[in-house]
Order: sequence, then structure tokens, then C-alpha cells
Amino acid sequence: MCGNVGAEVSDMAEVSGGDAGVSIERGTLYLVATPIGNLGDFSPRARQVLAAVDRVLAEDTRVSRRLLSHFGITTPLLACHEHNEERLVPELIRQLREGASLALIPDAGMPLVSDPGYRLVRAAHQSGVPVRVVPGPSAPLAALAGSGLPTDRFTFEGFLPARHGPRLRRLQALAGEPRTLILLETGRRLADALEDLVRAFGPQREVCLARELTKVHETFILSTSAELSRRVREEPEQQRGEVVLVVAGAPEETGDEGRAREALALALEHLPASRAAALVSRLTGIPRSRIYGWIQGD
Repeated sequence: MCGNVGAEVSDMAEVSGGDAGVSIERGTLYLVATPIGNLGDFSPRARQVLAAVDRVLAEDTRVSRRLLSHFGITTPLLACHEHNEERLVPELIRQLREGASLALIPDAGMPLVSDPGYRLVRAAHQSGVPVRVVPGPSAPLAALAGSGLPTDRFTFEGFLPARHGPRLRRLQALAGEPRTLILLETGRRLADALEDLVRAFGPQREVCLARELTKVHETFILSTSAELSRRVREEPEQQRGEVVLVVAGAPEETGDEGRAREALALALEHLPASRAAALVSRLTGIPRSRIYGWIQGD
């Protein structure tokens, strides 16, 4: 566990930096964003908060130790990740209620976005512990902003399943989503994921590949799904680094078509494609060939 860190925490610690200081509140949980690539994006406020809290909770202490050391921050680190978060939460809440100030950071980007921390934040709210957010870099939002696709309505789906079957079914379930989609993927799975995306969304859906955001080799490629899939297969350098896919929403459909796609996604979880198409056709009256075309990405 973390040990007793609350005994000597003052009611309010002032940390100077720039033109104004940062107030560290006693018994408060801070959620602090970290750079996604370019260290210049690490805000002065984030650095000041991490230098002043009693302990920093990190997803991977090896990654976070390098970041904090670079900025001369010596605050003690504690690993807090998906495998131990549930076990740690009661002790962390006890320390917070006794006056400790803690900061939760991810390896990169905004805390809790496809990262652990949900249980701790929820427990803090339920226990009356103040939660403060120190915002900053976010790969999904950076990719969305640079994609050239509509930004007024979007949905974040995180990482797709690693295996072909579950991944294709997930994409088929999302094929009728009218909002812009944001997906995370690893470089080594990117080519296979794009092939499944073509099958589920069709060859003409617009997709933006955002890769190595804020780093030296930052790349944005906006194209059709089929063309992007071909290019990634032919250019291995596009399969390296951290990847975000931003996908245009589906064209507006009639209500019946939208409901039929939802029913098809559910049916595909339990039936082969041909039987799922036949069942949904019988339920909705939409021709089986048309529904089967959705499965094939036509």
C-alpha cells in the first residue's frame, strides 16, 4: 500500500510558477494530463501540481518516472493500473479523507480515456473527496481536430477487439452510427483492422489516419476506407507508432433501415451471416440481398 502520507499535509500548499501560483488543496484527487509525444505540451500547471502533491498514481511507473525526472519532479510514485486499482481504492480514499493530496496520471494523454482510474474517481465522489482535473493533451481529440471530418457530433469507441471475428462484429455494429467515430489501434494491427473496416463500412467511407500525434513523424491521411487500406498495406511505415482512426458517420437512413442494422448487429453475435440476414429480412421486410450487402460492406 501507500503508507501514511496525510499527517503533515497543510490545509493549502502554494506552489509558485510563472506569473501565478497553483493552490494544492488538502484531501483532493487531481487528474493530470501528460504529453502524448511532444514534451512541450506538458503544461506549467500540470508540472506544478505533480511537484506539490504527496504522491503520484501512475499506470506504468517506469514511463512516468522518466517523464517526472525530465522535469525535475521527485514526488513519490505508486503504480495504479487495471490489475490493482480495485484493491488500492479503499486505502487511497482513506488517505485522501485524512488529508493527503494525490494525483493520477496516465502514460500519455488525459487520465481515464481508455485508461484506468474510473473506480478511484467514482469512489472519491461517493466519499465526498474533491476531484480536480488538470486538462491537457488528448490523442482522440487531437486526431478529431486534424481529421477534416465533422466535429459537431462524435463518439469515442476506444480500442477495437484484437481478433478478426470480434473486431469485424464490433465494426458491423457501428456501421450505421451517424456520428463521427474515433477508434484507437496499434500499428501492428492497423492493416488488418482497416480491411475489416472496409468489409463493415464499405469501400467509400471517409477515414482519417492520424499517426504519431505531436511527434516528429506526425501524419494525417484523409481518404476512402478502401484507398487507405491499400496504402497502409503498401507503405509499411504507416503501420508504425500510435494510431487513431477517425471515421465519417454513416449517411442518414430511414428509421426502418437504422433499426434493421441494429437488429443485424445483434443477430450476427449469435448466427452465421447468411442466417442473420435471412432472419432480419423476415422481421423487417427489407430484401435479404440488401441486408447481406451490408454485411459484405456493399
